[in-house]
Amino acid sequence: MQEPPVRRQTHMRIIDLLPNLITMAAIAAGLTAIRFGFNDAFESAVRLILLAAVLDGLDGRMARLLKRQSLTGAELDSLADFGNFGVAPALIVYAAFFREDLPSAGWIAVLIYVLCCVLRLARFNVMAKTAAQEGAKQPNPDFFEGVPSPAGAILVMLPMYLSFLFPDSVSVPPMAIAVYTVIVGLLMISKIPTYSFKRLVISRERARFYLLAVMVLISALLTYMWATLLVLSAAYIASVAWALVTRRRFDTL
Repeated sequence: MQEPPVRRQTHMRIIDLLPNLITMAAIAAGLTAIRFGFNDAFESAVRLILLAAVLDGLDGRMARLLKRQSLTGAELDSLADFGNFGVAPALIVYAAFFREDLPSAGWIAVLIYVLCCVLRLARFNVMAKTAAQEGAKQPNPDFFEGVPSPAGAILVMLPMYLSFLFPDSVSVPPMAIAVYTVIVGLLMISKIPTYSFKRLVISRERARFYLLAVMVLISALLTYMWATLLVLSAAYIASVAWALVTRRRFDTL
């Protein structure tokens, strides 16, 4: 006896679209940041990149909360990362520092950064799919390999934070910024271990202090955004150096 055909579900809850809608909002923020950058509204452009980073952290968590993970969502998230953390910050840095003073060498620098970003994302996707296969070796979950693309975007815009904080007293040579841009790109495709804060755990007794610290950080970002981002960037660079030392000790045990 022939079994009746399985009826395909033709309806879904609107809330199930929320993770992809958040991703699309992040893409819109990144594209609008490029527009503001080429209109010389650099502070607004950087703020939109930061907004895209926040949304990037929300979409995956929302998908897991709603149990709506999908291959389409994963591919969309990867494409959003390339646009928001590769193309957008590179073009904003180019418009701010290289467009007039270093058009050719500056363009080469941002091209290298963008290409490193897409190579990192491709490597990350391949590693994630390989790790998901049965019997695949799981990487150390405490570390990433290389600087993640959102962190790379925050780091590559560090000269902009300096220019916002000290518009008249600090002038970094464009060639130095170009070299720094290339270095950040190379860090993304490097084998240098960087901390994965997703597995960070705290005791229940210290939870209130953690919440207080997060609120202080948010307040600092809202009140002294550029100074706070400068400090956070320096702290992250220090954490990369410390992770390198820690990982070497871990591997020798």
